[in-house]
Amino acid sequence: MNSVTCDLTVSLDGFVAGPNQSLAEPLGEGGEDLHRWMFEEPEANAAAIKGILQAGAFIMGRNMFAGPGPGPWPENWRGWWGEEPPYHAPVFVLTHHPRPPLEMQGGTTFNFVADGIEAALARAREAAAGKDVAIAGGARTVQQFLSAGLIDELRLHTSPLILGGGERLMDGIRNVTLEPTEVSGTSLVTHVRYRLVR
Repeated sequence: MNSVTCDLTVSLDGFVAGPNQSLAEPLGEGGEDLHRWMFEEPEANAAAIKGILQAGAFIMGRNMFAGPGPGPWPENWRGWWGEEPPYHAPVFVLTHHPRPPLEMQGGTTFNFVADGIEAALARAREAAAGKDVAIAGGARTVQQFLSAGLIDELRLHTSPLILGGGERLMDGIRNVTLEPTEVSGTSLVTHVRYRLVR
């Protein structure tokens, strides 16, 4: 069976997005700086970058697709990933406001799932055709999957940055044991792979 992985960049104080997320700043104030390692040191971090996008299907929360806010999206809103998102695979978006699938350029199709994380995972496993399924984020989505014991490997990319607020990754997580299996990094990031101990 395909494994379930999760890659997230997190600040030293535990946030995956800064405060005051908006359409202009989808990662909140200072959140874009978390990902400097991908763009300023791509060769040194090539293995980690490749690992983020090698899954056969992805799952994300509604805010990661196109939040913020709890209401339905305007019908013409296609998310904030641009016309050719980086996934190039099926993406399953958790939402309370289902809509028809949204086909983008480059092979990414956003599918909207309104019946919970288990249903999204079942659909993603089928779509992944034997490849891994990646939980792409955001914080609340990862919290749900971690708390349910549904992530096999958590890969945290820690940026030496203090955000001071925003979306904290581990809020509300209880009774989860993670075992580090690999550590690497550069001046802009520390990569740690964790195995979920069951």
